[in-house]
Amino acid sequence: MTIESTQAQWLHEQTEISIEELAELSGMSSELLRELVDFGALMPTSLQSGQWTFTPDCIVSVRTAGRLQSDFDLDTNSVSVALGLIERIRTLEAQLRELQSQFPRLRRIG
Repeated sequence: MTIESTQAQWLHEQTEISIEELAELSGMSSELLRELVDFGALMPTSLQSGQWTFTPDCIVSVRTAGRLQSDFDLDTNSVSVALGLIERIRTLEAQLRELQSQFPRLRRIG
């Protein structure tokens, strides 16, 4: 079993991950992750004992944030805005796919 498949299996079994695990899996610092939470780009699922936990899905958003920051030299606030827009686009695309599946004869866009 490769490291990637082992990590994927571990993530599949997790319902929540700590901020430290998120930092390790994403390659971003805990401090930057806290800033993203402060700006509303990430939402912890729990604050038990003052310890933030996140869903494993956050890894994709955090890795995207890291690429945005390094590729475009964005500050944390700008990364937060960009992540919000990307998430909105993903939501709209999912809604569009759902509608298209209900009306398969309509011409597909994109």
